[in-house]
Amino acid sequence: MDYLPLFVELKSRAVLLVGGGEVASRKAGLLLRAGAALTVVAPELHPELQQRHQKGEFEWRQGTFHTNYLDGVFLVLAATDDHSLNQSIFAEANRRAILVNVVDDQSLCSAIFPSIIDRSPIMVAISSAGKSPVLTRLLREKLESLLPFHLGAMAEIAGRWREKVKQSLNSLRQRRYFWEKAFNGHFAALVANGQLQQAEEQLAQQIADEQQKQTSKQGELVLVGAGPGDPGLLTLKGLQVIQQADVVLYDHLVSDEILELVRRDADKICVGKRAGSHSVAQEETNALIVRLAHQGKKVVRLKGGDPFIFGRGGEELQVAASAGIPFQVVPGITAAVGASAYAGIPLTHREHSQSVTFITGHCRENGNELDWPALARGNQTLAIYMGIIKSALISQKLISHGRNASTPVAVIGCGTRAEQQVLTGTLSELEQLAQDAPSPALLVVGEVAQLHHQLAWFGQRAADHKNLAEQTQSTKSANRPAVVDLA
Repeated sequence: MDYLPLFVELKSRAVLLVGGGEVASRKAGLLLRAGAALTVVAPELHPELQQRHQKGEFEWRQGTFHTNYLDGVFLVLAATDDHSLNQSIFAEANRRAILVNVVDDQSLCSAIFPSIIDRSPIMVAISSAGKSPVLTRLLREKLESLLPFHLGAMAEIAGRWREKVKQSLNSLRQRRYFWEKAFNGHFAALVANGQLQQAEEQLAQQIADEQQKQTSKQGELVLVGAGPGDPGLLTLKGLQVIQQADVVLYDHLVSDEILELVRRDADKICVGKRAGSHSVAQEETNALIVRLAHQGKKVVRLKGGDPFIFGRGGEELQVAASAGIPFQVVPGITAAVGASAYAGIPLTHREHSQSVTFITGHCRENGNELDWPALARGNQTLAIYMGIIKSALISQKLISHGRNASTPVAVIGCGTRAEQQVLTGTLSELEQLAQDAPSPALLVVGEVAQLHHQLAWFGQRAADHKNLAEQTQSTKSANRPAVVDLA
């Protein structure tokens, strides 16, 4: 962090601006909007500055800069094209421990001006620490389009009602829910329509409704699919929900980048299951969900991929339903879809595969046997979850039931993440491929797997993949599969 972002109150504080040109005029406008007691030092003034001076908005010291002008100053800006003068202003301000900004010269700044989105009293500031002003401007333009102009009015009303809400609703959690509902509901719509009186009436009604609910401590459960790993694949609704959670129960498969998006003051509890390491029994997770929800908390069950695709999401919802806990589901991109797409492997293709089947290689003991004859038929793709441990059995069963031993396969380790690795070979080599792949891994069986060489795009350019594939193919031994892609 090159600069600590702070919002500084300038109302009635002495600010010195050295320079009277167009750039200085822009800075002066910003400082005056913030209420600064502004003094401008310059031989001449830009026409806009001249008009402001005539209105008495600031003091003008006509002439050149003198160090005694810094006496009692809180902040100084230099907006001149005289580098020597700018250096002397910076040095003297630093000596006096006064914040200084020299326009367009980061090396002479102890304070910088960010790009600002003004929805007063809501303010958003963006900075690249002076390294890329154009990128900062582009980000500001994007955010300008996302932040409605009525945000300021909402914040003003919320400020007037904050103390009343605090007195009416006992707990911090209840108040947070109240405002989340208001800012995302009918109150926000009324403000956006300019119906400010009706908006305040809506807040009064919402307080009355929430007071009636205070006697109930019933929480809720939200089942959220986190996707296969890339935080960009988390859905917008999933992001909104984890930002509203009181507690998040997450699996090992949820990436650290996604966990960073969880609201800072939410409790995060790992309830993951992983072969060869500490795991939390499903019964313990179920009991934890019920206990936390009965405490009145909003519980988010965050699962890698999609919660209804081999994620035991249905089982957890059954437990919630039996306990009378309200619930909802936010789907996620499942590993087969995400990982195969990032590996450049289409799960269906007119020339190679007319269907795709999702199966798990980790079945319950004494459970139903997979329909191996059906799975061994050609012209279809098998996407196999949790198949690493039983890869040898999967290969043997498919071959013995008629699938050609030379059928192309791919093992996608850490799919969609920066460390993604794709290994390709044939069905007879599946066990070795699985042993070499990083975890978690998805197995893809079918002719579409060979398209990885042509369609790989993630992590490296397609040409790089092609060259690497050719090199590894030339050195590949009869008993050793090729590592085709290291993303």
